Amino acid sequence: MAGTPPIIIKKKVSHGGHHGGAWKVAYADFVTAMMALFIVLWLMNSSKKIQEAVGGYFKDPTGVTKQAGTDKAGAEDNFVVNKDNMQLLKDQLEKAIKEVPKFDKMKNHIDMTVTNEGLRIELSESAAGTFFESGSAKISEDGAALLELLAEELGKLPNKLAMEGHTDSKQYPAGSTYGNWELSTDRANAARRLVQMHGIRDDQVTQVRGFADQRLRKPEDPLDPSNRRISLIVRYLDKKPSAGAEHSEKEGEGNAGEEGAKPEGAEKPGEAAKAAGAAKAPEAGKSAEKPPEKK
Repeated sequence: MAGTPPIIIKKKVSHGGHHGGAWKVAYADFVTAMMALFIVLWLMNSSKKIQEAVGGYFKDPTGVTKQAGTDKAGAEDNFVVNKDNMQLLKDQLEKAIKEVPKFDKMKNHIDMTVTNEGLRIELSESAAGTFFESGSAKISEDGAALLELLAEELGKLPNKLAMEGHTDSKQYPAGSTYGNWELSTDRANAARRLVQMHGIRDDQVTQVRGFADQRLRKPEDPLDPSNRRISLIVRYLDKKPSAGAEHSEKEGEGNAGEEGAKPEGAEKPGEAAKAAGAAKAPEAGKSAEKPPEKK
């Protein structure tokens, strides 16, 4: 039997069973993580417009928010803000402004109220100044960031806007040619210029009003810093604008709703409304007679 070849038995080792496809799950997780990484890297090097568009999708993937704002050309054919849904716009703006840098610092100075005239957005000052430099119509960096965001959102709507400026009752020195009437109007007009540079249409602002200290927020404390404020009013608009609706809107402008009659000249877009024969306001920052301590 010496010439008989040996018998070799080969055993197959199976690697199947419960862990046979586990590597596929791990690989899929790895690919997903890599894709997310590349998207983040791409976004970091993209323009601000693209970043906002992508961020907007994740905040509102169903597109519900877009119902309150449409493209400017055909806004009147779509959803418009009226008395029935102004609260929806208020809720959306409150959510949007939380994305503004330093929002925590400003949140106690931003007040939105639905009134008979429309949505009133008030930006009130603190003792140190929040939205404007002390005694000046120059908008602060924080104030500019907030107004730019509001302009982007409100510019999508067909609704008309009104701008207001208010001061406290602290008076300028006797004989000064610059006073609270000029300061309140200049601040409202400065806000108008800024929002029109960042989304508000030229014909969207129909009134710029300066009230000085005639409409104090806290009448019991006329020197309180919160009396110094600017207001943006988003005015109501009919669901289907027509010739009659346009006429009604013009009558509303003459009335100024619950907020009182507008000063003469306020109906001209881009011009400051001077109340009760106030002197023409000089350009912000050019008056040498403005005392630096005035807020």
